[in-house]
Amino acid sequence: MGSMKVTLCAGAAVLFTALTPAANAADGGGISVNPASPAPGAEVALRVTGCAERTASAVSAAFVSEVRLSVTGEENTLVGESRIRSSLEVGTYEVMVICGEAKRTVSLPVGQAPSAHASPVAPVKAGGGGAAAHLSTADDDAGTTGPGTAQTVTGLVLAGVAATAVALRSARRSRRTD
Repeated sequence: MGSMKVTLCAGAAVLFTALTPAANAADGGGISVNPASPAPGAEVALRVTGCAERTASAVSAAFVSEVRLSVTGEENTLVGESRIRSSLEVGTYEVMVICGEAKRTVSLPVGQAPSAHASPVAPVKAGGGGAAAHLSTADDDAGTTGPGTAQTVTGLVLAGVAATAVALRSARRSRRTD
């Protein structure tokens, strides 16, 4: 049963990787960026094939910093990761890969960031979340200002009883060990 789960998970991972779009440049050939149209703030993976060097770099106005590409297990394949600037405007940006003396470019379309929901889509019925907004706007009354005198006295009495019980118990134990 366990090997069946592993097989299904591995198959799903291979299918996901195969179906995820990658941007390939006709003029840059061998450069792929995954995802093909990232949102500002997203992480991207670069993959360069056909480079004879063991390391290369990629630069773009869209990236937070220069990307260092290094060789993987596959021959002549370099990989690296970067993050798209979170303040970037939607548009197309050039990515230039420098591999030895060769320079190749690819266009990277940066898409719109998904908008966040104003409130939870499927909130959990846990209690405090829905009441918090109501209680923050409620008029100050005895129920929202904290414990009253009766609750404070009750708490102190219970704490005193607990302290006395612990003291008596420890006194009895110390007499038995002598």
